[in-house]
Amino acid sequence: MAEDLRVRRAELAAELERLTRPPSAGSNISFGKRIGDGTTEAVERLSTTAAARSIAGSIADIDRAIEKLEDGSYGTCDGCEQPIGEARMEALPATSRCVDCSRAG
Repeated sequence: MAEDLRVRRAELAAELERLTRPPSAGSNISFGKRIGDGTTEAVERLSTTAAARSIAGSIADIDRAIEKLEDGSYGTCDGCEQPIGEARMEALPATSRCVDCSRAG
């Protein structure tokens, strides 16, 4: 399990690095009155920023799951300290919260 999580983390880190790479020199990012390359690029960067935030969150979840594997608490909810259901752990191996605690926020 730990190796699977580490592999997934590396994949996500590479994607995050790609998404957060600065725009190429000479690219014009702006919102204007006319739709053009600058506006299209600006909208794409907004989408990229949202994706990067999501990936960073997934990396944090994986890091927490690896910590829990190492300290022996993997499969135990961080919220209520009860076992996380087997089906949930299989579907979301990086989760650290049970369904009820996840719903509660």
